[in-house]
Amino acid sequence: MKKKGTFIVIEGLDGCGKTTQTKLLVKKLRQSHDAFYTTEPSQGSIGSFIRTSILYREKRLPSAVEALLFAADRLDHMQNEVLPTLHQGKLVVSDRYLYSSLAYQGAAGLSVEWIQQINEHALRPDLAIFIDVDPETVMRRLKPEKSVMEKLETQRKVREIYLQFVEEGTLVRIDGNKPKNAVAQELHATVLRFLGGSH
Repeated sequence: MKKKGTFIVIEGLDGCGKTTQTKLLVKKLRQSHDAFYTTEPSQGSIGSFIRTSILYREKRLPSAVEALLFAADRLDHMQNEVLPTLHQGKLVVSDRYLYSSLAYQGAAGLSVEWIQQINEHALRPDLAIFIDVDPETVMRRLKPEKSVMEKLETQRKVREIYLQFVEEGTLVRIDGNKPKNAVAQELHATVLRFLGGSH
């Protein structure tokens, strides 16, 4: 069954303003499209477990365990939320997706190829955008109670992997160091350009 809707993904480092920007984007898109906001980790049982029991542990789990949990949540999210919404012809915008696993667990030393293998059943997005903010800037923005992923060295490695995907043409880079309104305008314009050219 071919999906009718469009699947867009927004990626970025922790503290880059991604969630704020994704919600602003969906609000603007609703003026002209039937847009739906979603996020990973998902609101499902596996995603809830990741948020409550994994992200704020004192010590990170082995990176392979993290990757497998995120992959399981992604498939659950796909089947129960993303695909049914796409089949209704809606525009689904996800705050984080597969590239977060590739960047974060890849930065922890896991093979990016292996992460791609365990996510082989995950739907490929129609458009994936990376909001790029300097790692030093995001560290200043983060709350004192940081997740296990939120260390400067980790964020630098994560950004390097994201930028590799930008170079390959998999992700579209937007400069997130600009003022919030300028980032929001560029993000909205990028999505509208893509939607205009894809129909």
